[in-house]
Parts: sequence; structure tokens; C-alpha cells
Amino acid sequence: MKLWDKGFSTDTKIDHFTVGDDRELDLILAKYDVIASKAHAKMLGRIGLLSKEETLALTKELDHIASTIANGKFTIEDSFEDMHSKIEYLLTEKLGDTGKKIHTARSRNDQVLVAMHLYLKAELSEIKQQTKTLFDLLLQQAEKYKDILLPGYTHLQIAMPSSFGLWFSAYAESLVDDVYFLNAAYKVADQNPLGSAAGYGSSFDIDRTFTTKEMGFETLKYNVVAAQMGRGKVEKAAAFGLANIAASLSKMAMDICLYMSQNFDFVSFPDELTTGSSIMPHKKNPDVFELVRGKCNKLQAVPQQLTLVINNLPSGYHRDLQLVKEIIVPAIQDMKACLEIMTFSLKEIRVNPNILDDPKYDYLFSVDTLNELVQNGMPFRDAYKKMGQEIQQGTFTPKRDIQHSHEGSLGNLCLDEIRKKMDGAL
Repeated sequence: MKLWDKGFSTDTKIDHFTVGDDRELDLILAKYDVIASKAHAKMLGRIGLLSKEETLALTKELDHIASTIANGKFTIEDSFEDMHSKIEYLLTEKLGDTGKKIHTARSRNDQVLVAMHLYLKAELSEIKQQTKTLFDLLLQQAEKYKDILLPGYTHLQIAMPSSFGLWFSAYAESLVDDVYFLNAAYKVADQNPLGSAAGYGSSFDIDRTFTTKEMGFETLKYNVVAAQMGRGKVEKAAAFGLANIAASLSKMAMDICLYMSQNFDFVSFPDELTTGSSIMPHKKNPDVFELVRGKCNKLQAVPQQLTLVINNLPSGYHRDLQLVKEIIVPAIQDMKACLEIMTFSLKEIRVNPNILDDPKYDYLFSVDTLNELVQNGMPFRDAYKKMGQEIQQGTFTPKRDIQHSHEGSLGNLCLDEIRKKMDGAL
């Protein structure tokens, strides 16, 4: 069954090629098509295109379909092109001609658009909550380990003292920036495209303001052509939000992979969170974090993938736009999985409290030792030369009782201020 069926069939090869993965992906999106269909049915009733009885019958049956979706019993067989045709079939099977009226004043195109907007709103909200959960954990770990020093690096060379408090809270505050991007994507998605039909509106006197409020959108995408041009664009906005979180998680995963190495030995995890080697019995591999790194690097390519699909398309609908669904939906699932596994794993992290006992880290304290000379009256440039000569001659004695007190330093992490920033972002 196809919504565009005119009484003749297309070649089987054409069917397979044009449908693609839509049935599988639509099982995820069907819930949102039902929400939009309910709002549309109520609106048709308000403007007199459906009777009260027809409106009630349609909304009741749509609620029933929603329950089958929620309990996993909804299916889209090969005889249906997509979720839209299956849902309309179920309505017609149950309600006869009333079911056939659900498609009045809309197109499959704005059905796809509104379902995707609703889906992205829901998923972006969930990803924001998962990000907040990870953020809270990072701040807890920062507070717990704030006094344990950690080598800081520039150019992968020993640089200056850091701390686990500084490291954990750095990633926490980075997630605040990522939420800003999610908020921007959510704002793009929070515009109702329903009523744009095939991209040029309808001659029916539909009430788009009603469906906007009914579905919980902040506003509607007023211009029907602009609404159509939003297809692909809203997915791309969401992809940029995902890519920013992915960049933070990928960087942290890379740190952890380094820090777990015996050459660093900064952190470790319980055996059940690591994997082994088929021939080397001593191995405890950071496979989880390597996969997070790899998945998140893939996620950072999603905006570019979408760009290559939608770039240079003229206004109006083109079948190319079907392909954005198979890019963004799996990306969202991967993002949620990475956030979940990072939170799960970082609860069990074990930090080495004696890292800086190793004399190879003495040079971490050269800047603080130099700064003490400056505080005692020596010009900075003279102090710098003196320190350089001592290091070269092997006579350097580090000042280990460091005092960092300015905002955001290892002695003043400003965790409450960072928490307030995230609260504001959310």
C-alpha cells in the first residue's frame, strides 16, 4: 500500500530501492506520526471537514495504535511503504471511509516533517538529560578527587601541575557549551511544519495555530516553502548538537585510554569494565573508551554527511531528502549509548593518588618555583633564565607546596559556579 497509489504498480526493484530502510526507521518514528495525526484530526473537526463523531472515532483509534507502538506490537510489513501508509490502513480497516479522511489537507511530506520535528524535540530533550547526568557525575568526581594532583601536558610534554578535580570539572564545563548547541537545535525543531503539505500549502482553510498548540510547539514555520526547506536543515542542526557532545566525549575517552596505559598509570577500572587479549594474559584493555572515541568521531562527521545530501538542492521536495532519516536516527541512538556507557563507567574509575611522587614529574613545578622568585622581587625574565640554568645543570629543586587560588584554577575549581551555568543552560 502506498499513499500515492494510483491503481498501477511499480517494478519490485524500484520499490526496494526507493523504500530503503524506511520501515525499520519508521518503527522509531511511528509514535510521532500518531501524535501529529491526532492533532490533524482534531483540527479537521474544528474546521468542519470531519464531524464530531468522525473526529472522536479517529482520535480513539489513533490512541489504540499509539498503545500498540508503546508495547512493541506495531509492525510495518513489506506490503506497506512506510508508517504513514500502515497507520492509514489501520484507520481505514477499523473505521472505513472515516479512516480514509485522515489524509485530507496534508501530504506525506509534511507528515514526515512534523514526525521528525517531534522526534528530534523528544530525543534532544533526552540527550540533554543524559548530558546533565554525566555532568553531575563529573562534578561529583571533581569534588571527590580535587586534592589529587595530576600532570598537565602541552605538546604531550610535561607542563604544569593539574589535578583530577581540574580534569573532571573541565569536561563538566565543556558539556555546558555542548548544551548550548543542543538548545539551538531544539529551537529549530520547535517549529510546527504541519500544514505545509507538499511544500505549497493547501486550499483548505486549515488552522495551523491550533495544531501548533495541540502538539506543544513553541511556534509554527509560517511560510510553507520555508517549512519544506527545513527538511534536512532541522536534522543538520541536531547533528551539530550531537557533534559537539561527541567531541567532548571523544577527547575524554582519549585521555582515559592514555591514562590507563602502564606508561602513565594515572587511572584504572575494575576488571569487569575492561577486556583482555586472546594471547597476552596481562592485558586490561580500554575497549569501552576506544569504542566511545571511534563512535564519537563518526558522530562528528554526521553534519558533513547531511550537508552532502542536501547541499545545492533547489527549493521544493526531492527524494534525496529521504536519506537524511537513515543518517540522523542511528546517530541519535549512538549518541545516547555513548553518554550512557561513559556515565556507567566513570562511576567506577580509580585514580592513582601518588602519581607525582615519581621524580620525572619534578619539572611540573618549574613555573611555580619561578613565580616564587618573582614574588620575592626578582624580575620575571631573570627568574626564567635562572630556572632554565638550574634545570640544565641538574640543580633544580622543585617547590611542591603550590598555591593556586584564582577562579578556575586547581585550588579554586568554582564547581558551584559551573553547576549554575549548567542549570542556566538547561
